[in-house]
Amino acid sequence: MTDATIAALERLDALRDALDGVALPLSVAGADAARDARKAAVRQIDDYIQPRLSHLDAPLLAVVGGSTGAGKSTLVNALVGHPVTRTGVIRPTTRQPILLHSPADAGWFGSTRILPGLARVRGVVREAPASEAGDEPDAALIGSVVLVADERVPRDLAILDAPDVDSIADENRALAAQLLAAADLWLFSTTANRYADAVPWKLLDDAAARDITVGVVLNRVPPGAEAEVEADLRQMLAVRGLADAPVFVIAESPLDGGGMLPEAATEAIRGWLTGIAGDRAERARIAGRTLAGTVERLGVTARAVADARDEQLVVAQDLRDTVRTAHADAAERVTDATRDGVLLRGEVLARWQDFVGTSDVFRTVESWYSRTRDQVVAWFQGKPPPAVEVEHEIESGLHAVMVDEAGRAASDAWQRVRHSAVGRQLTSGADLAHPSPDLSERAATLVRDWQQALMELITEQAAGKRTKARVMSLGLNVITVALMVVVFASTGGLTGGELAIAGGSAVVGQKLLETIFGEDAVRRLAAQARDDLETRVRALLEREASRWDALLAPVEAGTAADVLRDAATELETAMAAVGRAEEPHSRALQPSDLVEGEALDDDAESPVDGEADDVRELGPGPHAADERPGAPR
Repeated sequence: MTDATIAALERLDALRDALDGVALPLSVAGADAARDARKAAVRQIDDYIQPRLSHLDAPLLAVVGGSTGAGKSTLVNALVGHPVTRTGVIRPTTRQPILLHSPADAGWFGSTRILPGLARVRGVVREAPASEAGDEPDAALIGSVVLVADERVPRDLAILDAPDVDSIADENRALAAQLLAAADLWLFSTTANRYADAVPWKLLDDAAARDITVGVVLNRVPPGAEAEVEADLRQMLAVRGLADAPVFVIAESPLDGGGMLPEAATEAIRGWLTGIAGDRAERARIAGRTLAGTVERLGVTARAVADARDEQLVVAQDLRDTVRTAHADAAERVTDATRDGVLLRGEVLARWQDFVGTSDVFRTVESWYSRTRDQVVAWFQGKPPPAVEVEHEIESGLHAVMVDEAGRAASDAWQRVRHSAVGRQLTSGADLAHPSPDLSERAATLVRDWQQALMELITEQAAGKRTKARVMSLGLNVITVALMVVVFASTGGLTGGELAIAGGSAVVGQKLLETIFGEDAVRRLAAQARDDLETRVRALLEREASRWDALLAPVEAGTAADVLRDAATELETAMAAVGRAEEPHSRALQPSDLVEGEALDDDAESPVDGEADDVRELGPGPHAADERPGAPR
């Protein structure tokens, strides 16, 4: 194997891994088609591209496909000269695909070199009419392929009878598509009545896109209508880029007692297949052409899947932004509540009023400060509770605001996300409409941690002996409460008497702090305290938003779209290098150049070993038919 081929195989493996790792879980527009395309691409790499690139000199696989009742099985039986696959009017007649090959090519197809996902069953032909050939259709055996070695099949070209492409059975349609995707060339069977049907043409369009060699069998044409029907079919083929596809016309004719077509009816088809099989250069040309076209089509598919991946991420990001916005808005509302005096309403104001109105701590400050205080405490009356009462009320207020806003954010995010069908799919089975069960506890911890941080901040600020002495004499809790009041007191959101009380409260608290630390230091302390609180609140609500990660992470995990596009480009570049290696020889991907150490002599044995898993009788014994005149060899 050449270095260029080895490099191409490595790039193929990389693209396969990238495709296999793509996540497309959301049901956005086009997602179903992208998932199907991704799955089909990975399967085609395994079934066809990797085996063919590794062994370009392996026998060709010609898959006989077509619509229900198009006579595929009758055609296959005619090509080998005796019944090996079942025919009949009850559908589907073909469930297990039957692969006919020369005995000399048994090693190529008995192994899992191609179609590795299908079990191998070795068929033994027994005498029976076409209506009884093979096994009874059995859906349980859909995942296997029956291998039949027959001397009438030309060496280096196998024939596979596939299920109907429009079968009433879903698994049959899927298997037919899989087999056609693994083919080196197609023998597509249709009838005079059904050649314009949409399903076959969708597959033929795919064949044109892959640049695969296609032979079209126009079956059951009424006598006298051959020229007209063939001309119309050829015109349709030309429009779809298949003008060079040979068309074989089989006139409507009665079958013999064994359910067989007259031998002359398929003579042209046998000659075409035998001619390909007997020409090593033509086999290499067909293999190289189909491989190159399939890889090109693979690149198109990979980029389409990458686009679908991008769309998934855009939708996921929109959903994540919706959740984050709801919780960011909640954090902003908590911040507003700490700025506009809301947290100093009601019981907090009453406690602070009592505290600053009569507390002994204010008798220790300078006289100029006492005059300022006296102007404020004229508002206050009542029995003074300790500073801890004020602290507790502030804690409770801050805690309540955070819990309320977190609950509002959870409900808001849930409703916004579930407004869309994708959001409802994402949240199926989940319940994030309410905040975390432990939110209240975490909010309480946040308040305590913030207060502890304020104490540490005050302690750090009180570095001098005089300042430290003042703090110690007044009490660290008193200073901390004063700083919280300064942080929370403002004129916004308060009216009337509340405004005057809150404003006065701030003045009292601020003057107390300024007496101890100085004006500039108090401004810095208040700013640091506020920033710290806002940071903690944002973190609390971001954690609430992060509960959605479990739903969104599977969407965002997996192969990135650009990785997929890069892998496709690198494979195309590697395949171009393989092609350039052949240019001096003026021929397309010759096996002698791409496969080393493997026999290329037409009479040599297959280099691939393998055995089928089971043995089945299918039709008349091969030796009984060996002497039939005109049988291809």
